[in-house]
Amino acid sequence: MDLTRDSASPLRIRVVSDGRAGIQNQALGLAEAVQRLRPSDIDVCRIGWRPLFDRWPSVLKQPWMRDPASDAVLPSDGAPWPDIWIATGRASLPLSATAASAGPGRPFVVQTQDPRWRTDAFDLVVAPEHDGLSGPNVISILGSPHRITPARIAGAASAFDVLDALPRPRVAVLIGGRSASHDLPADHAARLAHDIRQAVQVAGGSVMVTLSRRTPPEAEAALRDGLADVPGWIWDGRGDNPYFAFLDAADQVLVTEDSANMATEAASTGKPVHLLPMVARKAQPKFDRLRQALIARGLARPFDGTLEAGSEPIEPLAETDRAARELLRRYDRWRAA
Repeated sequence: MDLTRDSASPLRIRVVSDGRAGIQNQALGLAEAVQRLRPSDIDVCRIGWRPLFDRWPSVLKQPWMRDPASDAVLPSDGAPWPDIWIATGRASLPLSATAASAGPGRPFVVQTQDPRWRTDAFDLVVAPEHDGLSGPNVISILGSPHRITPARIAGAASAFDVLDALPRPRVAVLIGGRSASHDLPADHAARLAHDIRQAVQVAGGSVMVTLSRRTPPEAEAALRDGLADVPGWIWDGRGDNPYFAFLDAADQVLVTEDSANMATEAASTGKPVHLLPMVARKAQPKFDRLRQALIARGLARPFDGTLEAGSEPIEPLAETDRAARELLRRYDRWRAA
């Protein structure tokens, strides 16, 4: 730890991931939550490994095995470390372990997700409670850390004039796709589109649809065909990403159950959230635990073919902020030790 650092200076936070949005946003969201609590400068770094070494166990990887296109996350001789290192994903694990064992001047190292490795290799692990991870340096939160807060998305819709004319209720529809645990075949996507179309038409509203890189092309085609006569916008992936704008403009949110990230982001808007069923490819106890927790806390409900919403106000999920407060508490204690 760097005891010579000027305590009045902004914290230097390094965010490390493989750059994929769903991975990077976990570390970046936590860093931004810290920044909301204490002045901070955030440095976002993307890293990868040469193909020959990418699948090697983390414990065997060495910094020289990185892809040459990776950002320089480890300081060169004499350069300072950041104050706090926040990383996410398998690709970051060997470098996080290197940072945590670097000796005097090293950063406070935080890993999000279950690293499926020695948790004591890091100063802090922020893990979803549905992973069932525990330990003296583990914080469990409902879902994953992310970038969504009501304040952050407020006004995002103003950047997209097309949203102004959409009739209310405006329904954001967040679609995932094929993964190890779930699938979205074309016939299931067609049924979802049918049910969504009926619900939105009964309500006299409109849809704002985003698709995932994991959405199969056949499923995308079925969704587009099934929702073709519903007012709205199905984003085609071109131009600026309207994800924040959709969440800002939405009166209600429909989200497929295959993504912990999207489900917790939706629950963090304070808007009614409906979980869309997917086709299970295998037993999924972790997703079941997350879904049950969201429903038990009144943050989401299974989609029943209607857009009925409760009359009680919904308190936005704010687990990322809670994790950031605990991170700073432990960082201050670590730095003073």
